[in-house]
Amino acid sequence: MSRGERWDSDHVALFDDGLRAVMAEVVRAGALDRVHFALDYFDAGMNRIAAWVIGARATLKALLAALLEPTERLRELDAAGGLALLEESKTMPLGVVWDYHCVSSGVPSDGEWMSEARRYESDVLSGRN
Repeated sequence: MSRGERWDSDHVALFDDGLRAVMAEVVRAGALDRVHFALDYFDAGMNRIAAWVIGARATLKALLAALLEPTERLRELDAAGGLALLEESKTMPLGVVWDYHCVSSGVPSDGEWMSEARRYESDVLSGRN
């Protein structure tokens, strides 16, 4: 996901305007069945597990935000009404839906996953020298 926005892949995909815009366009175009998302990250200067998890979660969050956008309703409204609804949709409860998704999926929610990543590094990765 970072390569499409930057010249190289030394960047962690973050839940920023660029990533959100990419996901919104995929959803608005009805292209979820034709698009494949990929994360790559190889900078040895950063914790690779954390970089991958941050990127994966940011990508999923951006996709969720795009799926929560009232796309069909926006198409039905005139330009002014559509713009007003688009602005209002930016503050819809993405965080609550994301936390519910994490709990329902049996994965740590935001603020909790890093301790799992550190445990994995300590228990699994430290033995791979």
